[in-house]
Amino acid sequence: MRATFLLAVLVVAVPAGGATANTNDIFGNWERDDRAARVRVAACGDNICATNTWIKDPAGQKEKVGDRLIFTIKPNDNAWAGSGRDPQRGISFSATLKASGGSMVTTGCVVGGLICRSTQWTRM
Repeated sequence: MRATFLLAVLVVAVPAGGATANTNDIFGNWERDDRAARVRVAACGDNICATNTWIKDPAGQKEKVGDRLIFTIKPNDNAWAGSGRDPQRGISFSATLKASGGSMVTTGCVVGGLICRSTQWTRM
């Protein structure tokens, strides 16, 4: 459940030095800080999708390989901001994504911003 919620509130890594967001910063393969999940962030139509490519213990979690989060985000200052949707679980959330080199931090909020979580990722 933790992995599902953390992925559902995806917001990507904090860039060093306040650099402007670049579409190439967030695209690629990432491993979550607990090493229990890996995702591929890529364009999917007019949106950006984060798709699970590997789950450490799929039997013990609700996450599955192939599960996808769909983001409607745009560059905003030094991050990407907008909204996300988890179609597998019927969850919508606000999302901010920031990436810098080999690091990414994802943050997402539900319930009008009352519940927020951040997750750190490492580029693979």
